[in-house]
Amino acid sequence: MAVVAYNSQELDLLARLMRAEAEGDGQLGMLLVGNVGINRVLADCLDFRNIRSIQSMVFQSPGGFEAVTQSYFYQPAREIDRRLAKRVINGEKFVPATRALWFYNPFNQPCQAQWYGQWNTGRYKSHCFYAPLPSENCGF
Repeated sequence: MAVVAYNSQELDLLARLMRAEAEGDGQLGMLLVGNVGINRVLADCLDFRNIRSIQSMVFQSPGGFEAVTQSYFYQPAREIDRRLAKRVINGEKFVPATRALWFYNPFNQPCQAQWYGQWNTGRYKSHCFYAPLPSENCGF
């Protein structure tokens, strides 16, 4: 059962985002990016108080995803991308993105312990993940 409301267009948006941000990190990397996206829709804190749909999460500005500025993002979603997106929409969570709201690629450098005041929850291949502090009361 879906943890956020969505339609077929939003499923494709999330699938395309996951692919554009993390295809090089394989399916688990894409699922981790999907977790961050869904967490942002569910969060009621920080920069995500007014993000209540997949579409608003994907195109959030400022503070959104770099991938939406690249042509690769605008390629059609593949069926495998859609299946992965459905998994995170249905609530599957993967460490280290279980509660993460941010990630970045440090380009072969170590992950920073903190990024914009949030603590590192781990790294998977090329991405470092960061979750809000418990005191932020994000509600997810």
